[in-house]
Amino acid sequence: MRVKKLTITGKGTLDGQGKAVWGKNSCAKNYNCKILPNSLVLDFCDDALIEGITILNSKFFHLNIYECHGVTVKDVHVTAPGDSPNTDGIHMGDSSKVTIIDTKIAVGDDCISIGPGSTDVNISGVTCGPGHGISVGSLGRYKDEKDVTDIHVKNCLFKGSTNGVRIKSYEDAKSPLTASKISYENIEMDDVGYPIIIDQKYCPNKICTSKGDSARVTVKDVTFKNITGTCNLPESVSLLCSDKKPCEGLSMDDIKIEYTGKNNKTMAVCTNAKVTAKGVDKANTCSA
Repeated sequence: MRVKKLTITGKGTLDGQGKAVWGKNSCAKNYNCKILPNSLVLDFCDDALIEGITILNSKFFHLNIYECHGVTVKDVHVTAPGDSPNTDGIHMGDSSKVTIIDTKIAVGDDCISIGPGSTDVNISGVTCGPGHGISVGSLGRYKDEKDVTDIHVKNCLFKGSTNGVRIKSYEDAKSPLTASKISYENIEMDDVGYPIIIDQKYCPNKICTSKGDSARVTVKDVTFKNITGTCNLPESVSLLCSDKKPCEGLSMDDIKIEYTGKNNKTMAVCTNAKVTAKGVDKANTCSA
């Protein structure tokens, strides 16, 4: 059974009261940790609308979208401390036609995480920070995950987040899958750690089993266009791709990000990435 045309609107607040249990979250140490409750869950929904509400201090994910087709999240505020564990703002998986617009997210994990099986996702007008950025992934943690495709992020602001736009896949991926047709356009970075990052050796807290480097995950056809601003770490661009499955079809156009520190210079760090660049500052250009 599916739920059709669910609407949740208004100025109310869902308070997850997560502070009471964040200390019991063992996911940083235990690969198979016990998952704490999410605040708002949409499962098997078609044409749903979430508008105007505030979701506060979730125990785990603030909003989780699973097996849905046609979800709009508009003018929503998501807030939790920057050090609260696994408090993703919005997570989605195995869902299509998801639109997130004019939403402010400040959390302790990914502002938005786009999991396996996500297709036709449009994100615009989002402010992220603190948080870990807008991430495709993580990919490859579980067996038989589905591809991620047609993901578009534009007109967003990252403010003090640890990452900006990110694609991450486990280096011990369990099954083959592909992330493709992904675009990031008109993005402003304000004091971000790693503004642009593809990480195919993702291994949080070093608790996964290292067996290579995402040889089963393909990343291709990714566009970065008109991304500007500042970073607080020297690596404005980090494209860390697999030697067995290099990233293909990467395009960078008008990238101008400056490191604000004094002890180093702005740089791009790239491995196994096939990049076409145009209008990119020399400091943001991959030499690999």
